[in-house]
Amino acid sequence: MSTEKKVQRAGIGTLATLCSIPIIMVLGNSMLIPVFSTIQNVYGISSSKVGLLITLFSFPAALMIPIAGFLADRIGRKKVIIVSLFIYGIGGILSGIVAITGGGFGLLLWTRVIQGIGAAGTAPIAMVLTSDLFDKAQRSKALGTIEAANGMGKVLSPILGAVISLISWYAMFFIFPILCVPTAIALWMLINEKKVKDVPSFHTYMDHIKDIFHKHGRWLSVAFYVGAITMFTMFGTLFILSDTLENTYHFVGVKKGLFLAIPLLALCTTSYLTGGHIKDQIGKMKHLILIGLLFLGTPLLAVPWVDNRYLLIILFSVIGIGAGLILPCLNMMITSAIRLKERGIITALYSSVRFFGVALGPPVFGALSKKPYLLYFGTSALIVLALLLCLFLIHRPQRIHGKDERSRILVIKKQLHPS
Repeated sequence: MSTEKKVQRAGIGTLATLCSIPIIMVLGNSMLIPVFSTIQNVYGISSSKVGLLITLFSFPAALMIPIAGFLADRIGRKKVIIVSLFIYGIGGILSGIVAITGGGFGLLLWTRVIQGIGAAGTAPIAMVLTSDLFDKAQRSKALGTIEAANGMGKVLSPILGAVISLISWYAMFFIFPILCVPTAIALWMLINEKKVKDVPSFHTYMDHIKDIFHKHGRWLSVAFYVGAITMFTMFGTLFILSDTLENTYHFVGVKKGLFLAIPLLALCTTSYLTGGHIKDQIGKMKHLILIGLLFLGTPLLAVPWVDNRYLLIILFSVIGIGAGLILPCLNMMITSAIRLKERGIITALYSSVRFFGVALGPPVFGALSKKPYLLYFGTSALIVLALLLCLFLIHRPQRIHGKDERSRILVIKKQLHPS
């Protein structure tokens, strides 16, 4: 086999391993959605309370992601991901044990907190590691593939959740540790990350972070907000769709899982195509984000008047397409604008606000489901705000390590040595 083919195969193996990490993380949330009604009946709780299974997974993850990002910059990405996969798997085992032994819903929620802490260092740090390993020419496609894997996890989750629930509603908790082990082994054996060199002191590191937000804070803040509102809308509408399919149209089991997978498949496919299309063109990314926000918000205005299940699926699929246009562009913009030594923490902060969006979506949509006009028009207004902020505040960032910095150095050199 030629050296070129070996390198190509190694790259495919690396990307496949990295893609497995967000799939595992997404299963932690989305796989539970098809059994929400069963869990409600088992514990005698409301639909808003059952949504806490997602909220108390996502909130701890959101809070811990910046810490995971900081550690990833200091000790290396692989170590953080592997330890996080271990904690994630332990959390799944504990959840299953609580369910089997008849533990209360409150105790089950505590095990989800543990699992969420583990999730903090999985997919967000995998995105950072992907950005490190692939050069600028390949990075957008690799990041688009990672986002597509995230979407594919969401596609598979409701179907797997429905199939596994035929055994028992809590059987899926034991799937998490089973999947974590081969991924951790493949990560350790197949991926050679760049060694952490010349680690700055904590004081210097924090000064670098402050400098990044001083120079890039305006557009970074907008990117963070857009990521959060996108995930809030996507997970909130999935929660509503799951509830509507079961309680209004009486879809259960695998049939319900297949219908839930359609909007997620739209997100997954669009993410992959977007990642391969954008390359390093910031202007094109901004246009796609604006179009994506229109796709994300416009269907919400029609949902309160729709009572046809197929039309409802189409509307939610358009929302999925919008998310698929937005997320790869944000990933590329953020990871490419930040230096390697601070990329972990900045990307982690972005992932953190995305998790807050995931955490808030189901409970907010569940609580306001009886007030559809307030819910859907209010969410649309938040998306319109995101669109206006993008339109006026997102621009081509002056990369700290990019052409602008190199040009400045060349100018200084010419001034020092005019000959």
